[in-house]
Amino acid sequence: MSAPSPFAALLSGLPLSDLAASAARLQPELAALRRDLHREPEIGLELPKTRARLLAALDGLGLEITLGTGLSSITAVLRGGRPGPGVLLRADMDALPVQESGRLPYASAVPGAMHACGHDLHMAALVGAARLLAPRRDALAGDVVFMFQPGEEGEGGAQRMVDAGVLDAAGDRVVAAYALHVAAALLPNGLVASRPGPVLAASDTLHVTLRGRGGHGSSPHSALDPVPAMCEAVLALQSMVTRRIDAFDPVVLTVGTLSAGTVANVIPEEARFAATIRSFSAHAREVAHAEALRVVHGIAAAHGLAVRAEVESGYPVTVNDPVEAGFAADLVEQLLGAGRYVEMPKPIAGSEDFGVLGALVPSAYLMLGAAPTDGRDPFTAPYNHSPDAEFEDNVLADGAALLAGLALARLARG
Repeated sequence: MSAPSPFAALLSGLPLSDLAASAARLQPELAALRRDLHREPEIGLELPKTRARLLAALDGLGLEITLGTGLSSITAVLRGGRPGPGVLLRADMDALPVQESGRLPYASAVPGAMHACGHDLHMAALVGAARLLAPRRDALAGDVVFMFQPGEEGEGGAQRMVDAGVLDAAGDRVVAAYALHVAAALLPNGLVASRPGPVLAASDTLHVTLRGRGGHGSSPHSALDPVPAMCEAVLALQSMVTRRIDAFDPVVLTVGTLSAGTVANVIPEEARFAATIRSFSAHAREVAHAEALRVVHGIAAAHGLAVRAEVESGYPVTVNDPVEAGFAADLVEQLLGAGRYVEMPKPIAGSEDFGVLGALVPSAYLMLGAAPTDGRDPFTAPYNHSPDAEFEDNVLADGAALLAGLALARLARG
């Protein structure tokens, strides 16, 4: 028999069923908002149409709103009726440079842009959370910070908002941060998944340029050919991962680009490649960076080549605080019903910049299944970032209720 939840008494004393019922009544307008956002996706840090649509949706809720400069962020603070700490809820706003397949009646009307990662649902769910919490402000023992963040897809928007003070927007630093991310596949519709500890990988990029001496393809001995060295380095990096990295603290290294030469009979002067490096701990990340650089420098030296190699740091590991992850799991079961939460057996090798917040305040990051319910197998449906990815609207009420419930219950904890 499992031990009783340390949060059972707290959660059973909160009006969570009323919160879920109110969220269900919001479902039609949240779906309409999501579809409006889906039709007009914007990419990067400047999202003026998206921000304007969100501000209209938040109007009248009595929030203290601060707009970002240099990026289209929104920081909105809801003041609770009683003194207490602050809690942050986050949604990312930006779309991807992906051409949508166009089968949906509300498909993207912007060529080359698509909400292929479900950020349109994230925004709608967070608006829903604000709509749920605003009329309940008198019951809140503290404040709620709603963080609408652009530039998650590689632009580092979270760090920019942290630098601008989002964690301290309510006055004192928030005591916890939460985020939801929808999944178009792999997680059945309506299920919520997470885990304590690492939940998403760090993501960094290795850039390598090998420089030799060009020449005629018929006389390789008179040149310094960087192409064989590049090929050797690519293979050696795979061996490095299996021989220098602990298998129980893994690293994923994938070479995604290679370039050299212009015609078949000319030995090029330079060869370049780039690789993504994914890791699940600060230690593995550090080791992978150092070993990758050591490998490429050693191979370059063996071939008599000059080398320029660097690791471009990307997003850190997203780590769930064990207490907050357990609290969120219990809340899902209490709010949405038994069997709605599943614990992930291992982290996901994808990455995102919510880990920037998690390194500064206790946090929990949860996945919400939004797979199509038209009979397709959720384990083979197109996944996030695919031009064919489809996310069901029907999870928006649950997403809004869950975000609102996390804030309400966390503030009740004190």
